[in-house]
Amino acid sequence: MSRLGLRTRLFLSHLIVMIVGLSTLLTVGKLYSPRLFVLHLEKLEEGSGSNLLTLFRQELTEGFESAWSRGALWSVAIGGTAAGGLSYLVAKRIMHPLVQMEEVTQKLAAGHLEERLPKSDIPELNRLALSFNHMASNLEGVEQRRRELVSDLTHELRTPLTVVEGYLEGLADGTIDPSVETYQRLARETARLRHLVNDLQELSQAEAGYLPIRTQKVDVRPLLASLVQKFSDQLLEEGPVLHLDCPADLPPVLADPTRVEQVLINLLGNALRYTEQGTIAVRAYTQYNYLWIAVTDTGQGIAADDLPHVFERFWRSDRSRDRNSGGTGIGLAISRRLVELQGGTIQVQSQYGQGSCFQFSLPLA
Repeated sequence: MSRLGLRTRLFLSHLIVMIVGLSTLLTVGKLYSPRLFVLHLEKLEEGSGSNLLTLFRQELTEGFESAWSRGALWSVAIGGTAAGGLSYLVAKRIMHPLVQMEEVTQKLAAGHLEERLPKSDIPELNRLALSFNHMASNLEGVEQRRRELVSDLTHELRTPLTVVEGYLEGLADGTIDPSVETYQRLARETARLRHLVNDLQELSQAEAGYLPIRTQKVDVRPLLASLVQKFSDQLLEEGPVLHLDCPADLPPVLADPTRVEQVLINLLGNALRYTEQGTIAVRAYTQYNYLWIAVTDTGQGIAADDLPHVFERFWRSDRSRDRNSGGTGIGLAISRRLVELQGGTIQVQSQYGQGSCFQFSLPLA
């Protein structure tokens, strides 16, 4: 029995139920129908006062049993055939989507991640198909992101590796003099490789949900004031002006202070990198059940066509394509995931040539 398929099990279960029902009907009919018929004859005899029924009682009883047996035989034959055929059709109908699921699963295992299950008329199987299709879509998305990551990573690593390889070959064959500037260039490229690897590791942990987030009740204003002061001390006189614009009585939030600081450092670093002159403002305000923190600059801004891509891995707009600017192109992707892991969202508004505003929300405590 353990080796039988589901279709056979369903058919046999219906068949057993049918046999039990028919057996009960036949047993009860065989034992009680003739007796009830005799009792009925006796009542007729008493009511009519005639002995005619008494003379033919035996023949009537035998005729009734014979007719009942023939009727029961035909009932079993016709009813059993109909019930068996119906059981087979029901089992086949239930098994059809399961067979489809097996075929689609095999195709998914073979790498055809675009395969999906059709809808089913059976509600339970239809819900199973929807869950399966959702899982397949997630797998397809993961595979697509993996391919994009490999492609982007190959593209990003090619430039620093080519530079390092060229300088090392030049130093080896004597075409490049071993100067301080040469070694500094090699150090910058290796540092870029190290930053890229570290950022990729952090991004992969964040996207997989393995990055630890220790939420607690946090007073954000001292953190904002400390970061604004730290970045202001590094600004040159001819550079942009950085200032804090938020009320002194900000409500506390539920967040990880280390991760909030990491997001703010990334946003402030980007604002300073692309704002040569003007102002950079850090604002905070409450809206509904969230505290919003915004970093607004008057820098180069982002083109409207590029806005949907700013939080993608390795994305750089045309105006920031230079890799010597120090960015790895992963910071905003990490920031978005860190904000989402803390229960918030991150947004961007920008106009090319006028500046940008990155803002993210955190749930109030």
